[in-house]
Amino acid sequence: MQAELPLPDAAALAHSDDLAAAIRAEIAAEGGSLPFSRFMERSLYAPGLGYYSAGSTKFGEAGDFTTAPELGPLFASCVAQAVAPVLQQLGPDAEFLEIGGGSGAFAEIMLKRLLELDALPARYAILEPSADLRERQRERLGQRLIPPVFDLVEWLDCPPTDVWNGVLFANEVVDALPTPRFTLRDGEVFEEGVALDAEGRFVRNDRPADALLAAAVRHVERYLGQPFPDGYRSELLPQLPYWIQAVMGGLDRGAMLFADYGYTRREYYQPDRDTGTLRAYYRHRVHNDPYLWPGLQDITASVDFTALAEAGTQAGFDLAGYTTQANFLLGNGLQERLNEAETRADETTLLRLRNEAKRLTLPSEMGERFQVMGFSSEVEFGTAFLFNDLSWRL
Repeated sequence: MQAELPLPDAAALAHSDDLAAAIRAEIAAEGGSLPFSRFMERSLYAPGLGYYSAGSTKFGEAGDFTTAPELGPLFASCVAQAVAPVLQQLGPDAEFLEIGGGSGAFAEIMLKRLLELDALPARYAILEPSADLRERQRERLGQRLIPPVFDLVEWLDCPPTDVWNGVLFANEVVDALPTPRFTLRDGEVFEEGVALDAEGRFVRNDRPADALLAAAVRHVERYLGQPFPDGYRSELLPQLPYWIQAVMGGLDRGAMLFADYGYTRREYYQPDRDTGTLRAYYRHRVHNDPYLWPGLQDITASVDFTALAEAGTQAGFDLAGYTTQANFLLGNGLQERLNEAETRADETTLLRLRNEAKRLTLPSEMGERFQVMGFSSEVEFGTAFLFNDLSWRL
């Protein structure tokens, strides 16, 4: 599979070699092995070197993958229609927090549509750890938003710690959280690690899991009603409840909305999915070698939406709904946006929007692989999930 990947140029390879050397040094300092989650964290987020921290293009045709907001305006427009009633319920002090702003495409359309719906928040905050992406977002939004709307945008270094009311939104964020990997040996839980072979190449090794990961695996086994067989290998995020509570900060009243690719727990841990869901993306090609070219490729794992539901409710919020991306968009104005375009757009724009809608909703594209889950506290948000709520599957 690697033979099909285009080779990075010399500068990119040198960049990757620098990061690989830093990871090798850390492995040596830690006694010869790192948890896979740490390797993933360094590969994606190491300052100045990690995939999301360095300056290469990530999104769209020129990057490594395309997210829903990068396809065009329809995704963000529908999200705006879904959350506008929540912002209006909360009043003029309501805020909006986007986790990971990507290229800024989502924020641009979101703010424009909220302006049309008379639901602009008092602040549109973007929690973006990458300095490079921050600058790209700032440049895009500064050019494409009218000044009074652009003035609402603020970039955060950390989640808001003060009490706030509003909406938290994250698209394709949970899949990029550094995830532990586990396996079973003689019925015992082991954690996957990364070591070095005699030639200094990254290789997999396993060591007994710590108490947190072992307890999380046993929790999943109890849910499934049977133990994992020896040799079964997959991912699990025992830290997900802590991450949710960290990023929401002081969120008191309002809603949280997550969109990502993944499965319910029973689908995630099917017997035949015994090597997990971990994969890497490079130049719109997917492969299964997370050790290849650290810092140059995205590393990701699917989301266990049952675990996400547990984490959100443990944070004190009610589950508002869960459905496929196609159902969510169709239930929040997708067809209406297309109908408007029929009367106002030229043929080229209309064709582009139709193609965008197909990619967002068709089962063979993003429509069913991607899921949307919402949570609420002291607001009505369930109406966003009236079109075929699938919470019963969790």
